[in-house]
Amino acid sequence: MSLSFLPEDMDWICEPCGQKLVPGKAELNYLGNAFQVELPVCPQCGAVFVFEALAQGRILEVEQLLEDK
Repeated sequence: MSLSFLPEDMDWICEPCGQKLVPGKAELNYLGNAFQVELPVCPQCGAVFVFEALAQGRILEVEQLLEDK
């Protein structure tokens, strides 16, 4: 199962490469658990952009649930 966490505004540029970020697959790992997600990714260097609202919202919730297991 793959989740999509794409911001409404996809007008982001990778600073080192100058390329526009595109939707792409990324794997997030935490406490031995891996999750396939769709996030903004640089097509040239592969850098994944995790925007602040996602990091402080949904990802934090998942981390707390895994830690409570």
